[in-house]
Amino acid sequence: MVIDFVRDFSRLIAAYPDDIHVEAIEGESMTEIILHANQADVGKLIGKEGKMIGAIKTVISGCKAKDGKSYRINVESIR
Repeated sequence: MVIDFVRDFSRLIAAYPDDIHVEAIEGESMTEIILHANQADVGKLIGKEGKMIGAIKTVISGCKAKDGKSYRINVESIR
């Protein structure tokens, strides 16, 4: 559910939506979400002063109440 949200929302923001790929690394209490995007879109996904990625993190943190897992999200550029 969270992975799908991150992928779909990122594709709405990105200029190159076909380059968006989301990878999830599951842990016991934390899931790390790695968002791979075109280098031109990394700035858009992070936003000014990290406000866009911060907003995504805020929405994702609401899921912790439902399933009890913490989430960490990182944005990486595709080479």
